[in-house]
Amino acid sequence: MSRRPFDPRLLRRVPATRRQFGALGALGIAAGVVVIAQATALATLLAAAADGQLDRPALAAFVAAVAARAGVVWGQGVVAARAAATVKAALRTELLGSVGARGPAWVAGQRAGEIATLAGRGLDALDAYFTGYLPQLVLSVTVPVAVLARLTFADWSSALIVAVTLPLIPIFGALLGWQAQAATERQWRRLSMLGGHFLDMVAGLPTLRAFGRVRAQVEVVRRMADGHRVATMRTLRIAFLSALALELVATLSVALVAVPVGLRLLSGGLTLQMALLVLLLAPEAYLPLRAAGAKFHASMEGLTALNQSFGLIGDPPARQTAAVSVPAGEIRLERVTVEYERGVALRDVSLVIRPGERVALIGPSGAGKSTLLGLVLGFVTPTSGRVLVGGVDLATADLDGWRRQIAWVPQRAHLFATSLADNIRLGTPDATDEQVGIALKAAVLDEVVDALPDGLDTVLGERGHGLSSGQRQRLALARAFVRDAPILLLDEPTARLDAASEAAVLAATRRLVAGRTALLVAHRPALLAEADRVIRVEDGRVTADSPVGAPA
Repeated sequence: MSRRPFDPRLLRRVPATRRQFGALGALGIAAGVVVIAQATALATLLAAAADGQLDRPALAAFVAAVAARAGVVWGQGVVAARAAATVKAALRTELLGSVGARGPAWVAGQRAGEIATLAGRGLDALDAYFTGYLPQLVLSVTVPVAVLARLTFADWSSALIVAVTLPLIPIFGALLGWQAQAATERQWRRLSMLGGHFLDMVAGLPTLRAFGRVRAQVEVVRRMADGHRVATMRTLRIAFLSALALELVATLSVALVAVPVGLRLLSGGLTLQMALLVLLLAPEAYLPLRAAGAKFHASMEGLTALNQSFGLIGDPPARQTAAVSVPAGEIRLERVTVEYERGVALRDVSLVIRPGERVALIGPSGAGKSTLLGLVLGFVTPTSGRVLVGGVDLATADLDGWRRQIAWVPQRAHLFATSLADNIRLGTPDATDEQVGIALKAAVLDEVVDALPDGLDTVLGERGHGLSSGQRQRLALARAFVRDAPILLLDEPTARLDAASEAAVLAATRRLVAGRTALLVAHRPALLAEADRVIRVEDGRVTADSPVGAPA
């Protein structure tokens, strides 16, 4: 009923589910046996009742079969729910790991709302697939096979009719399923766009209010929501049509079995017990396939999200790890070129930063200075050329180990909605209170913290709401002080600050860069005084490299 009712990538990505899928298969086989036992016991019981007798062994067998069938259904639900939880947890971990591995340069070009929708609502939709469709898919294989085998020994002509008509259900289901799959993919795209746009609108609400565009954006969201509603109703229409078609095919198929059985029973060519057995088993052969068709449509959204997750996760690249000796080594860029979809960011750049040297990068916005920092951090992969640290190519290095030796202060430091202390300890979770206090004083932030009602336990709002721009920048510097790393990267730490905040940040920066290898992106002259060399970058090229005081 689907181009791919079961994705084998699940077993490779989440090997822990293999045992659970095996258990589902075993329960499916047990369900086939129980269905035959239940039908046999009920046929025997009804045939005896027609003669005015009560077959107690048959009654006991029927009650036991009903209880066993309920137990099998319960077991399938438990196993399927555990499989769903295992898969969702593993895929979310891989998805977030893949996003982290691709780095900030890739994330900056994505819509965060779409990724959040995929990791949240999208993967949650897999519940309908694992707890509904997948167990029914197993039953649609095991039960019809068991029923056909039993009918072959009971009445081969009825078994022949069932064998000929049974494939009609998956054929009709597949034809309608392809249409449902395309409709569900359209529905999912609209939902992802809606989630992404809504998150963008909420994040930019102050700007929208300032420019009087709130009503217009609300109207845009309303139109997108209407589009999603229309796509959802189209998908449901296809699902209802599919259910009608499958029910009609199954009903006609059962009738093709029931009519000859009734005629043969009247003519004496078939015993009552055998006729009852055939009439009870024939619907059971079609029931799992009909139910699987109905469950399939409910699971389509989850399958679409699953496919998109696998596409986003991809195959993790093989990486050879090597220990990078940073304190005694130098950072070297050899003929590095970086190309993005929007154009070339760096062209054939060669650069050497010696241990203990403080280098300032200057140049117009968009010249490629932040891309240079991204190369050193390992966030950006060169299109051509190499980045060497201590003689080790970062393309084959242990990037996590390398980044543990770096303290980075970006232009807009991201602060999380947690306490001030946790934000400062972000790069050094085991830092003591004493180390945090020393970092606060070094970053000229201690008086600000002392003025807060809860001090270091004060919980910040999202993105540091509650602190000024200068205080956020000094908090980022406090992070770097606590980290105490030998390599320091500063991306214009005084941008967008007033004179008083700039002076405080410069004083903290001056203490921070002392005795460290530092790469500073600077637009203001005040920061250049802390550098040993000044490198000018223009249009993706290094146009000048000179000591401080010489013409740059």
